[in-house]
Amino acid sequence: MDVKPLYDRLLVKPVKEQEVKKGGIIIPDTAKERPQEGKIVEVGEGKVTDDGKLIPLKVKKGQKILFSKYAGTEFEMDNEQYLIMRESDVLAIIG
Repeated sequence: MDVKPLYDRLLVKPVKEQEVKKGGIIIPDTAKERPQEGKIVEVGEGKVTDDGKLIPLKVKKGQKILFSKYAGTEFEMDNEQYLIMRESDVLAIIG
């Protein structure tokens, strides 16, 4: 399946949290929080202003990002979890 986000939206693959934390403590799936880090898989064309001008996105495909805790809409494609979110939900670019 091919997904192309519209306008200022991004398709993001969340980075899974590691199973074992420092000190060897194993965290069960039920206690894990939703990841706030991910990799951009695809981007839209940009934001369209009220006067019809297209403003390109600052983020690019392949970048690793930090995003708001409750950002985006989750969905599953090819047995993988993805998020579609707006560029404004991105807090920082990593690296």
